[in-house]
Amino acid sequence: MNKGTVFNIQKYSLHDGPGIRTTVFLKGCPLNCWWCHNPESKALAKQVTFTKKLCIGCESCLNRCENNAIDLSRENSIFDRGKCKRCGSCSEVCPTNAIKLLGKEMTVAEVVNEIEKDRVFYEESEGGVTFSGGEPLMQHDFLYQLLKKCKQKDLHTALDTSGFTDWHILEKAAKLTDLFLYDIKHMTNEKHLKFTGVSNAPILSNLQRLALVHSNIQIRLPIIPGINDDEENIVATGEFISAIGLRNVSILAYHHTGVDKYERIEEAYKLPNTLEPTHDEMQRIARILEAFRLIVRIGG
Repeated sequence: MNKGTVFNIQKYSLHDGPGIRTTVFLKGCPLNCWWCHNPESKALAKQVTFTKKLCIGCESCLNRCENNAIDLSRENSIFDRGKCKRCGSCSEVCPTNAIKLLGKEMTVAEVVNEIEKDRVFYEESEGGVTFSGGEPLMQHDFLYQLLKKCKQKDLHTALDTSGFTDWHILEKAAKLTDLFLYDIKHMTNEKHLKFTGVSNAPILSNLQRLALVHSNIQIRLPIIPGINDDEENIVATGEFISAIGLRNVSILAYHHTGVDKYERIEEAYKLPNTLEPTHDEMQRIARILEAFRLIVRIGG
């Protein structure tokens, strides 16, 4: 596929791999993690969002919409989702950005052109490009073409993935990926199903196979209080990572960033009362993992 759906291209990224990077966020994810801080990435289709507090009632959107999908008298969302065609014309005329179109169809050439604009920063910092999401492997044909073009241009490539895909898809991407940022959410399948909506079996199986053919994999563990921060799960995680010969682990503290996005996409947030883990809690988890001779980093 020469075209794919991108929902953000973030320049000067410092937490998605080594050096200064450009992170390309692709839309679509098969997981539905309760703590997701990019809920707008889950749907593969484009989305129109509305931030009520930014609306000044100018009616520019109302006059632009050709599908009569907007009613400014509605309480929270002004959109009739059944009529909205997600064309984005309303967002183009909104003077306050109260309305936004999430997701833009782009060609491989267009994305790579954006990436190359910051080549000088990559060269000076030993950075590159990171493909994230959502789950970038959901658009695997588009992703593969992006990776291929980046390697042709001698750009360092990283792939931030949940690993939930067919092995042949992951294996193909691995041949063009310099660094994997690979998430492990939970070691217990029942809880993984509950909190992400999918089994962890293919994720763990794919990671075992990937570790045999790829030499640069960094594990990422989101630490969600009350869900996966208990000692039993952390020990099981450390045992698994160590057993398959991997060493580098980043533990990422749960945070509230992105919670307000749920209201904009008209979705309920499932962890409204969850507190961010303390520094001491993160240190405790790091020590447990380090006992398995893992190199643990707190943060991205």
